[in-house]
Amino acid sequence: MSGEKKEKDKDAKPKKGKGLMLIAIGLLVMVGGGAGTAFALVKIGVIGGVKEVKHEADVPKLLRKGDKDPYAPAGGEGGKEAATAEVEGEGGSAYRTAYYTFTDEFTSNLRDSPSLVQMSIACATHRDGRVLQWLKKHELAIRSAILVVLADTPDADAHSAPGKDHLQKRLTVAINKVLTDAEGYGGVDQVYFRSFLVQ
Repeated sequence: MSGEKKEKDKDAKPKKGKGLMLIAIGLLVMVGGGAGTAFALVKIGVIGGVKEVKHEADVPKLLRKGDKDPYAPAGGEGGKEAATAEVEGEGGSAYRTAYYTFTDEFTSNLRDSPSLVQMSIACATHRDGRVLQWLKKHELAIRSAILVVLADTPDADAHSAPGKDHLQKRLTVAINKVLTDAEGYGGVDQVYFRSFLVQ
């Protein structure tokens, strides 16, 4: 019996040694993999080292109702003192809306038509006063872009509600393109017709 016990002990010892060796190899692989991962993360700047500080782009910010506009023109919109403070409603959009009205009307021919369209428009933005300043500053380039859009408008669009809605969207895109090209940011959310006449 003692001979059998010795044989079992001999068999058990090599198995324990192999098991410990496999555990040791596994730990070395894990430590090596962890070190390699840590090295790679340091190299790409995820951990350790000096991080580059990224600044948020200085673009017009959305203004909530009641927020003070740091870029508002002196004396309120249009340079005139407001008789009373602006009162915002509690419902609807969470953002305040500011408007820019083009002083002169637009007159243009329509595409493939003898008809002319005459209209006046205003732009709306939920962003700070820089957008209004840029609209005024680049009004000449914006007028030119608007006239190009009008000249490419089919007569049918000028006579239907869906066509006018599509025209408003095209005008918004054209105005934002001029502002983006000139200032790096658009900011016009909507174009509205103040008057619209087709002759």
